[in-house]
Amino acid sequence: MSQVALKMSGINKAFSEVQVLKQVDFEVIQGETHALMGGNGAGKSTLMKILTGVYTKDSGDVVIDGKPVEINSPDDSNEAGVAMIFQEFSLVPKLTVAQNIFLHREPRTRMSFIDDHKMNMETQKLLDELDLHINATDFVEDISVGYWQMTEIVKAISNNAKVIIMDEPTSTLSLKETEKLFEMIDTLKEKGITIIYISHRMDEIFKVCDRITILRDGENVITENLSNLKMDEVVQHIVGGKLKQAFDWEPREVNYTKQPLLQVENLKSGDKVKDVSFKLYGGEILGLAGLMGSGRSETVRALFGIDKITDGSVKLNGKVVNIHNPLDAMKLGLALVPEDRREEGLILGHSVKENLILPILDKVSSKLFVQENRANEIVEDYIQKLNIKTDNKNKIISLLSGGNQQKVVLAKWLANSPDILILDEPTSGVDIGAKSEILKVIRELANLGKSVIIISSEITELLAVSDRLLIYHQGVVVDSIQRENIKAEEDVEIAIQSV
Repeated sequence: MSQVALKMSGINKAFSEVQVLKQVDFEVIQGETHALMGGNGAGKSTLMKILTGVYTKDSGDVVIDGKPVEINSPDDSNEAGVAMIFQEFSLVPKLTVAQNIFLHREPRTRMSFIDDHKMNMETQKLLDELDLHINATDFVEDISVGYWQMTEIVKAISNNAKVIIMDEPTSTLSLKETEKLFEMIDTLKEKGITIIYISHRMDEIFKVCDRITILRDGENVITENLSNLKMDEVVQHIVGGKLKQAFDWEPREVNYTKQPLLQVENLKSGDKVKDVSFKLYGGEILGLAGLMGSGRSETVRALFGIDKITDGSVKLNGKVVNIHNPLDAMKLGLALVPEDRREEGLILGHSVKENLILPILDKVSSKLFVQENRANEIVEDYIQKLNIKTDNKNKIISLLSGGNQQKVVLAKWLANSPDILILDEPTSGVDIGAKSEILKVIRELANLGKSVIIISSEITELLAVSDRLLIYHQGVVVDSIQRENIKAEEDVEIAIQSV
């Protein structure tokens, strides 16, 4: 009989008068990879924060390895053998891999000095056991992001973690790094370590997980072996019914005989954008497809004035324009929803309202003061339009779920009425329901005559909304394909991989 590694029973949690978790039961078996899924605001994060001691439960029981435990702090969680690998890494780049793994618990010599030799030896042993091709003495800033992820996991193992929670672990990884992570997960399972795997990427869930628990509206709706479920059944459990065909492509009319709204010629920027040329037409949704590092994100960063354009030209409505900074881009009618919403898209300590009106302060201000009535009207309008789930417009944005944070980033740029909306990984880290809503907004904007550039690592999304796809390879646009000529995802994969 399989041994239960963790059992949470009848967990309740409320904030003010809002009941976030309602009698939630959650159980994982030793040595399994257990998917935890649900829509934004379903209660996943709250449940895991209770397990890791960030929040305390209002009622319920937690049993780890057959022993009841009370978790009132992160230290309690660590002592119970639970570790969480967050999306935002906690490593110190200027320290070595070994120094990061043993930070604040360094082995000491008899003279109480840090025992670097022992620390490096123990770290290297763990790295070798997990077949990780890095050295204990490598500085973290010199290794790839994928190995940052691995270092976080080794840090947890070195601290005797029995249950490791991985939150969107592949969101910043390349395909090769993702495959390495999956191999590492298999190795951990063989060692009897249990993985709780949180991700919105369905293909990953079915590839790497054994069982799944789905939360909706703070309740457990199902726990089941993934081998007994189909993908559409998982989606239905998440959204509470059949999802509208948000990922079905709908042909749209784009007039390609008119003058392009945006024309980029022989653009160069940094070492990733080597010679990029393309056209964007009024009302068109243009998808950028390519491998990680192919220059897609760097192109739009240059167009928005974040990175310096070193050569080439940019034309708007046939006229050459100079974009030196984001303010120039905004004045020309461009908006950018960046890849990393937390670092570049939001001020996490400020409210929903303050974040949303930031790009339009000149429109809602009179002299030195914000016109509160006008600002409130705009904010409440976009909260309703984009179905942003928040208690109120003054809620601190870091307290919102990832999907709702992303909607605020989108709303703040829509409020500025841009002619060209650039979206870099707009659905990263959001649930299937929020993805559907965001894709719907993109279509509606294009139907209103706005032009959209969208970057996504998920080809399904690109094919769902794009009128045309550009194929990137090593800083160059190597092909332009009309969506109607693409029959399947494999066509795009082949185009990306075979250049």
